[in-house]
Amino acid sequence: MNDQSVAAPPSTQSGWIDPDSAPYGVGAIGLGIIGLVFASFALQWQPVPACIAPHGALTIVSGLILILGGIATILRRTATLGAVVLAAWYGLWVVALHLPVFVSAPSVGSLLGLAEIVALTTAGLQLQYVRRLRTGPVLVWVRILFGLCPLVFGISHFVYADFTAKMVPGWIPAPLFWAYATGTAHLAAGLAIVAGLRVRLAATLLATMCGLFVLLLHLPRVIAAPGSQLEWTMMFVAFSITGAAWIMRRSGASR
Repeated sequence: MNDQSVAAPPSTQSGWIDPDSAPYGVGAIGLGIIGLVFASFALQWQPVPACIAPHGALTIVSGLILILGGIATILRRTATLGAVVLAAWYGLWVVALHLPVFVSAPSVGSLLGLAEIVALTTAGLQLQYVRRLRTGPVLVWVRILFGLCPLVFGISHFVYADFTAKMVPGWIPAPLFWAYATGTAHLAAGLAIVAGLRVRLAATLLATMCGLFVLLLHLPRVIAAPGSQLEWTMMFVAFSITGAAWIMRRSGASR
């Protein structure tokens, strides 16, 4: 059947928490708290030029937007409002911060940073449409744009294979194999989502893999270096991408 991006209705489960949007919201809350604790932006994921002042006030505003938007996204009654806030805020990062960096110095690395925040932006857009029971061509483009992001993630695993292999915990054998294997998995998920083939399965597997990155890779690094802003930020960016993929499970009908 043709992919018409038919949005699934919101969950009929009772309770205050929206299980579809909760991981995405928790990721935003984590990034916001890190911003407040370290009085800093999200490093290379939020590349605000140093010449922009006052950094102190802006970091507080940014952290509060992420925290409040994340809380609203988690709660069932305010999930749509939270999605609007986070999609707009992440979208601003894309347009004002990452696109200029990529245009001025195009590389797989700058494209990777762009793709990570585009994934978070499109998930917020998707959640808005799902909560409002809307369908149409916009959802098709949201799905395709999101699907391009894991393609970039996969390419980066191959281009930076040695760096990726060094991120694999020491107790896991054959780290280079896992760098290529997870890169291939990213590519497969991205191609399926872009093509509209088994979208739910592809997004579910993508969310599962990214969730395992959080548990097996990032969490131990945070425990080993609890004072590192970089490690905390990497963990919650990975958690946010996990939540984005979890939302995108409902991005449309598969062929």
